[in-house]
Amino acid sequence: MDNKTSNSGKSKFFKFIFLVGMIFVIGGIGGAFIDRYLFPELSQYPFFSKCAFLKKVNENVTIIEKTEQVMVREEDSIQKVISRPSSGMVNILSIGKDGTSQNGSGFVVASDGLIITYSDAIFPINAEYKVFIFDGSEYSAELVGIDKYSNLAYLRIQKSNLPVVSFSNSDEVNIGKKVILLGNSNEEYQNQVSTEIISSFENTFNLAGKTMSFSDKLEGVFETGADTSNRFVGGPVVDYNGDVIGLVGKVRIDNVDRYFAIPSNEINRSIDLAIAGKIDTRATLGIYYIPLNKSYSSANSIAQEKGAYIYSPSGRQGLTILSGSKGEAAKFIFGDIIISVDGKEINSDNPLSEIVSRYQIGDKANFKIIRSGKEIDIEVAF
Repeated sequence: MDNKTSNSGKSKFFKFIFLVGMIFVIGGIGGAFIDRYLFPELSQYPFFSKCAFLKKVNENVTIIEKTEQVMVREEDSIQKVISRPSSGMVNILSIGKDGTSQNGSGFVVASDGLIITYSDAIFPINAEYKVFIFDGSEYSAELVGIDKYSNLAYLRIQKSNLPVVSFSNSDEVNIGKKVILLGNSNEEYQNQVSTEIISSFENTFNLAGKTMSFSDKLEGVFETGADTSNRFVGGPVVDYNGDVIGLVGKVRIDNVDRYFAIPSNEINRSIDLAIAGKIDTRATLGIYYIPLNKSYSSANSIAQEKGAYIYSPSGRQGLTILSGSKGEAAKFIFGDIIISVDGKEINSDNPLSEIVSRYQIGDKANFKIIRSGKEIDIEVAF
């Protein structure tokens, strides 16, 4: 009899809860009330806490707390990103014969002690070099050479099993990408960090530091929009995977320093030459030119919209084609427009300097040019 009474009481209680629930569910505000207030309250009682759907109420609260904790940890993400490339950073001390000194940034690109930097980060001639690595050790360094096309400089220390940086494909880098600049140019070993974005790819920016492009200098760099300083010159630009997408360089134009990043694909090409001992064997042409595009050609009444327009504001042949150069020997003249080399079209994505840099001293190439409105071929012996 007591059991029947108890069961009957429970039945009525559940019916009452069901009716209340149905009333509130029908109205939108009731649904919010149940979810926000009723369920959490019922879940506090032992009897109702056994219900699976009420357990979820407390679980959801816990999930929110976990998300907030992750957000706090993300504040340290920069440190995690740079942990790997940071160990490959070096500080290079150049000591001149006159007693002057300079500290510059660099990083390890081969575990056997090969180090890369930018020529402005060191004394390129008549100097001794000391390199400080991540563990505080100091080593004497030898200058392997300078790639005059890209201004990249290489040193070597007698140390093996060094941590090295990894590179990513710079062709896949998009404008607006978040990057981190690393430097180590203080008088003591200490990495400096700056977070930036890739603001543009300047495909006509030439390392010659002139108003025109030069056939023997790298053309096409990243700009970060950063207020960069000398402390980052020679250091890497890394993405948020910790991979190098560029190296910070500097060119002085009209008494103003311009900072930029040499793309990683170009760095890798240069490294391959340095390792092979061919850093001084890149072909040269010795020609100044203007990279043609639709806007420039339209403004200057030039029919050709692509190519390398051999030109100088002075109009003087001697300031356009260097005396004793391969370009002079091949008899290029002021006003020629080079449109292709061995069938490779010259355009904004494939500038003349890039094409020339892929040849070696002793190679030959066929240049197709437009001269006085006519196409002719010129063979160049590098």
